This record gives sequence, structure tokens and C-alpha cells, in this order.
Amino acid sequence: MKISICVGSSCHLRGSNKIVELMQEAIACSGISDRVELGAAFCLGKCTDGVSVRIDDEVVSGFSPQNFAEMFDRYIMKRLS
Repeated sequence: MKISICVGSSCHLRGSNKIVELMQEAIACSGISDRVELGAAFCLGKCTDGVSVRIDDEVVSGFSPQNFAEMFDRYIMKRLS
């Protein structure tokens, strides 16, 4: 699975740096680092919807520190199981 977190201006202002940190921690704690490639992207085209993350070919927007655990489980862990 390839995950790219938007670090463009709009997402940066909405906290993409924190999402990067949370993603790194979650991947390590879940033991899936050998199955996931984590990177960054500039503008995924959903600038008004919160921090955007591309998971393989799907762009999911609205990641925040408050909903990160739920989003991680729904969009990453469920796909890997």
C-alpha cells in the first residue's frame, strides 16, 4: 500500500505535519511498516476539505488529529486485513 500525505499550503495550515507524525507512529505500532510505503505529496486537489491523504489511487480528505485513529482504521487497516 502506498500512502501519500498532502503537505501543500492548505493542508499544512490544517495540520498535515501532525498527521505525518501520527501516521508514522500508527504504522510502526501496527506492525505494518513492511506493507506500507509512506510519502508526501503536494496538493491532492481537495484543499477545502482538511488534510488529504492518497491511499493507493484514492484520495481521502478530512484527516485531523481528532479523527485520525478512526480514519486510520477505516481506510488503512481494513484494507490490509
